[in-house]
Amino acid sequence: MARTAAPGSRERVLRTAGELFYRHGVRAVGMNQVIDAAGCGKSLLYAHFPSKNDLVAAYLRACRAVRDRDLAAATAGLADDPAARLRALVAEIAASTTRPDFRGCAFRIYLTEFPEDEGGPARVARDYLRDSRAEIDGLVARLDVANPGQLGDRIWLIVEGLYASAARPDSATASAAATQFVDDLLAAAAPR
Repeated sequence: MARTAAPGSRERVLRTAGELFYRHGVRAVGMNQVIDAAGCGKSLLYAHFPSKNDLVAAYLRACRAVRDRDLAAATAGLADDPAARLRALVAEIAASTTRPDFRGCAFRIYLTEFPEDEGGPARVARDYLRDSRAEIDGLVARLDVANPGQLGDRIWLIVEGLYASAARPDSATASAAATQFVDDLLAAAAPR
């Protein structure tokens, strides 16, 4: 008789793998390491995740769910105010990059480790980054500004800078500057 996986075993394996991937990098973590750290058998791991790519894609989807939830919470009640939503989005990213456990953006880290990858994990990472940029561009498009493309580019550059500066000891200073830069850009944006 086939055994049934214990409830929550998939989530436990995924959480454990996610912690390992985030701390050490995807390339450095093997499936046996995940099995040992999760305290599960090989058959359980492969029943839920037939390959490492499947596990990594699931990890990145879980990261996206957390980011989407955090950004939705930060912008709740601001749907009618695109400038306030932009400020809140950047402020949330700034706050997340200064957390003591923050090691970088999981999507950017993956694409840095595997720049040539076109598989499932890379698609998840690229889709997240594309959608994040589209969110900013969509909000900027709702503003009455003369050059929305330029403003979107500048705000995206600030977001990229937040992630790039997160490893610096003075990341809190960079985060404060980033939110101020967005305020300054929005205030200075010329109306149409």
